[in-house]
Amino acid sequence: MAASWCIEKRGSIRNDSFRDNDNIPETGCLSIIVLGASGDLAKKKTFPALFNLYRQGFLQSNEVHIFGYARTKISDDDLRSRIRGYLSRGKENEGEVLEFLQLIKYVSGSYDSGEGFTLLDKAISEHEFSKNSTEGSSRRLFYFALPPSVYPSVCRMIKSYFDFKELPAYCITYVKYPQVTVLADLGGWTRIVVEKPFGKDLASSEQLSSQIGELFDEPQIYRIDHYLGKELVQNLLVLRFANRFFLPLWNRDNIDNIQIVFREDFGTEGRGGYFDEYGIIRDIIQNHLLQVLCLVAMEKPVSQKPEHIRDEKVKVLQSMLPIKDEEVVLGQYEGYKDDPTVPNNSNTPTFATMVLRIHNERWEGVPFIMKAGKALNSRKAEIRVQFKDVPGQKQGRNEFVIRLQPSEAMYMKLTVKKPGLEMSTVQSELDLSYGQRYQGVVIPEAYERLILDTIRGDQQHFVRRDELKAAWEIFTPLLHRIDNGEVKPIPYKPGSRGPAEADELLQHAGYVQTHGYIWIPPTL
Repeated sequence: MAASWCIEKRGSIRNDSFRDNDNIPETGCLSIIVLGASGDLAKKKTFPALFNLYRQGFLQSNEVHIFGYARTKISDDDLRSRIRGYLSRGKENEGEVLEFLQLIKYVSGSYDSGEGFTLLDKAISEHEFSKNSTEGSSRRLFYFALPPSVYPSVCRMIKSYFDFKELPAYCITYVKYPQVTVLADLGGWTRIVVEKPFGKDLASSEQLSSQIGELFDEPQIYRIDHYLGKELVQNLLVLRFANRFFLPLWNRDNIDNIQIVFREDFGTEGRGGYFDEYGIIRDIIQNHLLQVLCLVAMEKPVSQKPEHIRDEKVKVLQSMLPIKDEEVVLGQYEGYKDDPTVPNNSNTPTFATMVLRIHNERWEGVPFIMKAGKALNSRKAEIRVQFKDVPGQKQGRNEFVIRLQPSEAMYMKLTVKKPGLEMSTVQSELDLSYGQRYQGVVIPEAYERLILDTIRGDQQHFVRRDELKAAWEIFTPLLHRIDNGEVKPIPYKPGSRGPAEADELLQHAGYVQTHGYIWIPPTL
């Protein structure tokens, strides 16, 4: 038998021709470990995402088992009861819910001592043994639904108790013929998914990255930003590079300004203490909105490989100019400090509008306006690309709008003749509203997509370490000035548009609002 050899990372050898005839499994059993299983994030997002993957057949009951781990001392059934209400849709899916819940086992323990992780290792090993899993073929995904302060200790525990089974490049010694020994890649891996915030500034982020990086290789680390899993965000690269008419328009010659907006119509709602530690810039703009900006502004990658896409995103970040104080408006809604967990002298912004500028050939002179706020007059997240004026045209500017949430849609605002005998013009739109066009199609939750990507080993929609560093380099100087009280938020009334100064900044940056036109989502 001819053998096709390839050198794998870290010096292992894989013989692909041995797979079919030697009963080496393509993949071993899958263990998903949710750390912080008793917390809100796990109950509301992680476990429902896993359930939906199971329901759609992406997780098979004969190969996957889910382990919850937290400090809370509860039983398996207690955890199942806690999360059941977030999975069930009444009797419609009761059978699937019960089947899924039986895949979940709970282990209690601390995050910085070996006793709990010894019990967790035992539970996982028993599952793998029951599935006749070959050592080196097991797949272990650790999801950190935890505060970043415990990431280093948890990573050390995982490295000590679990990661040793990967061996060099996930290989084991395998005897094919007498006196012939080869190293076979059995497809096993250990991966960790870590949630934001990744630090509070450049220094703390780099410290956290170093602590994790000493224990795990970059291909094992999945820094999740759920905005990168949203359907319309994932559509950005297809829209830009698969449609001919966008290619010549997507530059400074045609585009006047770009807004990336996140608005919530409610305040901190019991999360005041947590939010006050970070603020709207760290919570929303430095990660979610900046990731969207990178996809809007990046050059076409040389291929669709994850690393090539992430390379282009980093180039955008490295091309950004320092943020000017005169192009920043901060706000804090009235009543924010009434929360007993918020200090009376808090300088934390609950609203921010700022202008980012990219110093490269494509975007020189085009303002990227980032806007995020709480307790505003509406709830939405969108990208608004406003094109330059047509000479002699007074009706209004063309705009291409991507509505990320709610009512996912893409529409292009353009000038048309008003129906009738008179030659007058009016603004209308070409509209692709997902609820109308794709009736019956369920748009997956962002966490479903990103967890599935982790299992598949696709890091395209996750944040790389150098990308994270470049993002913090942009915002850290401004954040330190805010933390030091040098930049003050302006009070604004809940339910308003935010500080009036923010609208003035938009106007100064070049944005022209079209009066008399409102996009109305179509009804089915």
